[in-house]
Amino acid sequence: MTLCVDKTEGREAALNQHQWQMVQESLRHELGQAAFDSWIRPIVFSPADDHHLRLIAPTTLARKWIESHYTDRIRFFARRVNPAVTDITIDVGDNHPKITANDAQPTAEGLPLSSPAPVMPLPSASADLSRFSIQLDPRLTFESFVVGKSNELAFSAARRIADADAVTFNPLFLYGGVGLGKTHLMHAIAWHIAEKTPHRRVVYLSAEKFMYEFVRAIRFKDTMAFKEMFRSVDVLMIDDVQFISDKNSTQEEFFHTFNALIDQNRQVIISADKSPSDLEGIHERLKSRLAWGLVADIHPTSYELRLGILQNKAAAMGLPIPQDVIAFLAESITSNVRELEGALNRITAHAEIAATPITIENTRIQLRDMLRSQAKPLTLESITKTVADHYRLTLQDILASTRLRTIARPRQVAMFMAKELTPLSLPEIGKYYGGKDHTTVMYAVRKIRQIMDHEPDFADDMQSLRQKILG
Repeated sequence: MTLCVDKTEGREAALNQHQWQMVQESLRHELGQAAFDSWIRPIVFSPADDHHLRLIAPTTLARKWIESHYTDRIRFFARRVNPAVTDITIDVGDNHPKITANDAQPTAEGLPLSSPAPVMPLPSASADLSRFSIQLDPRLTFESFVVGKSNELAFSAARRIADADAVTFNPLFLYGGVGLGKTHLMHAIAWHIAEKTPHRRVVYLSAEKFMYEFVRAIRFKDTMAFKEMFRSVDVLMIDDVQFISDKNSTQEEFFHTFNALIDQNRQVIISADKSPSDLEGIHERLKSRLAWGLVADIHPTSYELRLGILQNKAAAMGLPIPQDVIAFLAESITSNVRELEGALNRITAHAEIAATPITIENTRIQLRDMLRSQAKPLTLESITKTVADHYRLTLQDILASTRLRTIARPRQVAMFMAKELTPLSLPEIGKYYGGKDHTTVMYAVRKIRQIMDHEPDFADDMQSLRQKILG
């Protein structure tokens, strides 16, 4: 979009890089450091023809925000240093500098591994509302979210909410453990809504911030303004709602705000570490309201999803990470995505600083503390769950009495691994697997060994499975 300003006489050349830096400095003094860092600093100056100032914004949303809020001041300061400037163009293009691996660092939720981009306050139709909102990270979008079986329901629900012109289900409640992607999806929803329908008033904040602002309103006897403000939004997004457990007054206010928005058909989106029914210290009536709409959980990541995440982040970093190292990380770091990506950051940073190759052996050395913390005690249940996941079955499938080959063989593998990796006796193992006789366990162990001896591919598969079990 080209924004035309009044033409002036003069023979000066087009604005140059040095003059643009002078404009930036003037804007920094006028707008303050926070606004400057969020919106002006990311702008890239691009040389153009005489009388023309061409700027490149990092995203479409940034361009729209800059055009509507800062164009007049950019024009004023540009013409003050060079009266020849007559036209200003703000584009979103390929000339914006790309993120490099040297700048990489983990984000608050562990996704993604690209460099620190400017963290921007959520645009809002109201200045009062915008001060409440979490600063959005432009890297946390739907496009950068890696989808797998463990998070596909949550992703699909979030995408549908963000795309919908009308409220489809209300509220959307996302829950899951630390570092599994809840916050990534919340940011992605907020970005998509702001880009698709910028006129909608979106407020995204943590439950802790909601409580803080409510207490502040009580202190300054301004609760009516607080109520009116939060009940006037089009989309209310609350992160980590479990934080208000046992906070009776805050829960009461949130309950009434929630009801008011639902009654007005305004969208509410909530995240937490547990399902509504499992939240402790939350009033029963609030639990009931939270479960009204769609409840979508994010399960711990599978090996395939962890592998996909690492491959995606390695590609984004632009570094050649050996596939065997990526596979090793996916097998070894199973707690959450945040630690998984932190591990990738550590090994790449060490390789760059120490000028050493990225190998499995070096990775083991660099991550020895993390790998120790990942170690888990071997139990029959943990072994069987890992075997079940490997064969895409459930724990109940393995423990069932069915003799279907697709289940009987994995059950034999589980018995074999139990015998190989634990000090338990054959009768103890047989008892766990549905009260089987010790001779059944002996047969299973012998059968698996025979197959391994005659089928190299199967033996390799057993080695991979063993590594998964041992972590």
